[in-house]
Amino acid sequence: MPPAKKKPRTYDQAKIRAAVTAQFGHVARAVGELTPEQLARPSGLGEWSVAELAAHVAWIADSLGRGLARPPAAVAELTAVEWPFATASLAGKISEAARETLTGAPLPELYERAGARLAAGLEANPGSRVLDLWIGDMTLADFLVTRTVELVVHTDDLNRAAGLGIPVERQALAACTRLLADALALKAPGGSVEVRVPPFAVVQCVEGPRHTRGTPPNVVETDPLTWIRLATGRTGWAAELDAARVSASGERADLSGLLPLMG
Repeated sequence: MPPAKKKPRTYDQAKIRAAVTAQFGHVARAVGELTPEQLARPSGLGEWSVAELAAHVAWIADSLGRGLARPPAAVAELTAVEWPFATASLAGKISEAARETLTGAPLPELYERAGARLAAGLEANPGSRVLDLWIGDMTLADFLVTRTVELVVHTDDLNRAAGLGIPVERQALAACTRLLADALALKAPGGSVEVRVPPFAVVQCVEGPRHTRGTPPNVVETDPLTWIRLATGRTGWAAELDAARVSASGERADLSGLLPLMG
């Protein structure tokens, strides 16, 4: 008999809401203290400056608040685990939105306004509400999980580009790690490789012989931040292997052809 289809991972909505709100607050406080020199630095993301990256994070919260103010869509078209594969087509549109956001007001004002709009929208809406989004209609519950990815990834981007030490909420880091691990399993279904990202995620992927007990023949293991950087194209497979931040054993344990999941 074929293996039973795995149930989609579920997330605690209250914890995800709290994590998104808290992580946005961490970024807002740090951005408010950036110097002109830090804001002018390259972000490492294409042609964006740190200021444009910071404006994009404000837009992430503001656009969610605006989405909650629009009439709801009828039916969800996209789940959280499918979201990473739908992002590439929006890169140009999102870049334009970040630049437009930056010209709208000083960054502290943008963050204050976005934070208030986000808080009001979350207070007034259940997770079952379906949002009308550029990327495809999604439930608020699913979309909030994807916001942990955006916020954790861009917190790391800001920390590296501007020399900051913005903290990362554990719940946000956990959700981000798990969503990207599940996306890998969706992209390369199978049971011949076990990918471990302790303490948050273990998934099996890649077609081939499936182990039934004991240690699987193909194992990849790394830490959450390295995994997130690999999955989002911030670093490369070979570099992380060389730096011993990734361990990979077994003839099928090379994931270089599957990464990044999103860029």
